[in-house]
Amino acid sequence: MTVIVRDLRPDAPAEIEGFVRVRHAALPYVFFSPESLRHALSLSPPRAHARKLVAEEDGEIIGTAQVGLAHESPVPGQGFLNVYVDPARTGRGAGALLVRTAEEHLAAHAATHLYSWVLDEPGNRAFAERHGYRPSRSAHFLRLDLAGAALPPLQDPPPGIELRTAADFADDPRPLFALDAAVAADEPGDIEVEFTDYGAWVAETWNHPHLDRELTSVAVADGRPVAFSVAHTNGAGRYGTGMTGTVRDHRGRGLAKLVKNHSLHRARAAGYTEAYTGNDADNEPMLAINKWFGYEIRATEVRHVRAVG
Repeated sequence: MTVIVRDLRPDAPAEIEGFVRVRHAALPYVFFSPESLRHALSLSPPRAHARKLVAEEDGEIIGTAQVGLAHESPVPGQGFLNVYVDPARTGRGAGALLVRTAEEHLAAHAATHLYSWVLDEPGNRAFAERHGYRPSRSAHFLRLDLAGAALPPLQDPPPGIELRTAADFADDPRPLFALDAAVAADEPGDIEVEFTDYGAWVAETWNHPHLDRELTSVAVADGRPVAFSVAHTNGAGRYGTGMTGTVRDHRGRGLAKLVKNHSLHRARAAGYTEAYTGNDADNEPMLAINKWFGYEIRATEVRHVRAVG
């Protein structure tokens, strides 16, 4: 049987389902659905040179790759390729073909560094290193049994802080954009990002199909959002935290715990039974908060990088 690599056809429902199936099989800790995939496909700015690739064997999708340039970085030439192969269909050359196709595409668009997340397992890391990639930072996937967890009791906000939800900003989410941009600038990572395009943020983040505005908790001081815990849900028992963060001038007051705890309590009351989140391995304050809630590490990915040219 021959494996071929090509672009995903967004108007083919069976291919959309196949792409999602492979991603769930390879990485079950992340929200991924036909709706979120179509959403991502609709949002590719030309400067990102984004592609969704599939590896196909005998008419069946067995591997996927998300490829593009980090267009939100002020540093040009930062490319990414995240390759996942169905664990039941490895050893057929799909991963190598996906990597080669992705690298050729990124090199053609002046990428100088290529970044890829690789599961922290011996076979996966050896594969990356054989292709010239070297390990960088790592990140954890965490899970909480929300149905059975003994969540910390709800606390009243400290003086001067009001608890609200993202839904309260439906008429004008710009203050949440400002908060997200400030928090993202301090997020640990290999690639520096800057959120400067409000319209793009609305399209990508505010209108994301899994964003749950009612369960997203926001701490407000003097009318300004200063901390939030962003909730993503799938409507079928699964809840995920997209980001929890606090602006610099309000850190050290327990606001991250406050907003996340209120969101988790309301999520459980709404019937969600599993909670997922992700953590940079060096973000010790957030790891400590998640441990306080009872989250457990389920898997780890290691960011790998290769210089081009």
